[in-house]
Parts: sequence; C-alpha cells; structure tokens
Amino acid sequence: MATPLSRLPEPGDGSPQAAVSISSVTGYLLPATRRGIAAQARAALGLLTGLWIALSPSFLTLQHGGGNAAVANLIAGLAVAAVGAASLAGPRGYAGLQLAAALLGVWVIISPFILDAKFSIAAPMYWSNILSGGYLMVLALAGLATVRRAAR
Repeated sequence: MATPLSRLPEPGDGSPQAAVSISSVTGYLLPATRRGIAAQARAALGLLTGLWIALSPSFLTLQHGGGNAAVANLIAGLAVAAVGAASLAGPRGYAGLQLAAALLGVWVIISPFILDAKFSIAAPMYWSNILSGGYLMVLALAGLATVRRAAR
C-alpha cells in the first residue's frame, strides 16, 4: 500500500520518512520527523502531568483542614492539561504554549509555600508539587529549545 507524502522533509529534520495521511478517518496527519514525534511525546507527557496535578488531591493529603490546596491543584492541573492538549494540536508545539507550561510549572512548585503562609500544608503536597512542577518545567524547557532550534 502506497502512502502519499504529506510534506517534504526539512533538511536536518531527522528521519526522511513520509507522514501517513489518515485524513479520511480522523483529519489528522501523523508527525513525519523525529522532532515532530518528540514534540508530540512531550505534549502528551505534559498532559499526563497536568492530570496528575489535578487528581493528586484524591490520592494524597494536601492540607490539614480546608480545601484550598485541593482547589489550587485542581485549577493548576487543569490549566497544565489544557496547555498539553493544545500543544498536541501542532506538529511541533507552540513556543507560547511551552512558555505557559514553564510558568505553570513554576506556580506548581511555589504554590505549597505560598499556601503554607496561611494554611497548614501536608508534606505530601510539597513532594508531589515540587516533583510534578520540576518535571513540567523540564518538559517545557526542552520544548522551547526544540522550537527555537527549528526556527533558525
């Protein structure tokens, strides 16, 4: 079965494989290069990280009394998941979305310390948010480096 070439590969863009057009079924083109596949993988991992941040109050004790930490994690997690889902729409992600993901990662890291000033925050929230925020920042910075390198 022959597959049509959806676009010509860019020089130095990795594998010269053609993107398989499955537009008759879903209207979506598969990424044809290693950069495109890596961007899709980073976006999917960012989406999963956002879902963990949003759902972590169901599995971890975040706060001793009150629900402010759970609401903060839910809002931040849903925002991270939305950024990840929007990044999945593009073959290489968007620089603005990667920057937004990095800023959300910073917020996830510092939110327990800000909330602890007024409410008693449990240790699992510190660990979960610091690890999740750090992971999110690494993904976003790697995505920014790739987007900037491809723009040259």
